[in-house]
Amino acid sequence: MSTTPVPVTTTTASPWLRIRAVARRHAYVLQRAPQRWFDVVVWPVVDAVLFGAIGVYFSRQSGVGDRGVGFLLAGILLFHVVFQAEVSLATGFMEETWSRNLLNLLVTPLREVEYVAGVVLFGLAKLAFSITVVSTVAFGLFAFNVSDIGLALIPIIAILLVVGWAVGLIVIGLILRVGQGAEILAWGLLAMLMPLSGIFYPVSALPGILQPIGKVLPLTHLFDAARSVLDGDGLPWDELGIAAAGSVVLAIAAAWFVVRMLATFRSRGYISRHM
Repeated sequence: MSTTPVPVTTTTASPWLRIRAVARRHAYVLQRAPQRWFDVVVWPVVDAVLFGAIGVYFSRQSGVGDRGVGFLLAGILLFHVVFQAEVSLATGFMEETWSRNLLNLLVTPLREVEYVAGVVLFGLAKLAFSITVVSTVAFGLFAFNVSDIGLALIPIIAILLVVGWAVGLIVIGLILRVGQGAEILAWGLLAMLMPLSGIFYPVSALPGILQPIGKVLPLTHLFDAARSVLDGDGLPWDELGIAAAGSVVLAIAAAWFVVRMLATFRSRGYISRHM
């Protein structure tokens, strides 16, 4: 895959310029590879239509009105924040392995934190676009307005971003440790988090054996808080606090894990085995 040159090999470039260069390179890849728009456009549209239609059907069958539709659409919209944050970071790193550019990055003055910041910066642009798409579809087809959550949306989205980036770091660490076979986890971990986090339902709806797992996940408490707001109640700060604390613990653990895996990757010469 061809990519545009990135001016990160000079020690005179400021960190901000190197971060921008990384973001620009990934933007170039997205521009030259239309299939990469699938996660940004197609999935948001499919999810909004699918879960919106499911909500409409079951609401009509049970006679509960539009409440169920709102829960489903709010859940899938907020989950897309986690999805885009995680996938953008994980696939940003995978782009370097697919194009065999990882060795080049390792010998430039580009610091690891600068690379991650550049991928995150580009990921935020993708996130804004995809959330706009899913919100537009939800509003246009099902008359659901995510702004009904109000100002509570700000801390909720902030925590969702932290969780998404933390999961992305875990995926990168696993790829560094075991090779490209771990790439499936970029989507697989999210597929496991989705039902366990109760994005459409309280954790009590899960089978008893899975409920303890759901209760320790920060996303579970975050989606509980969002549902409370949609129900017209005030923002449950206790649930939000638990979610925030859990996301910080997860982020610290993920950062520690990826640093350890990067050290192992370098010391054992996995660049020639995995990449």
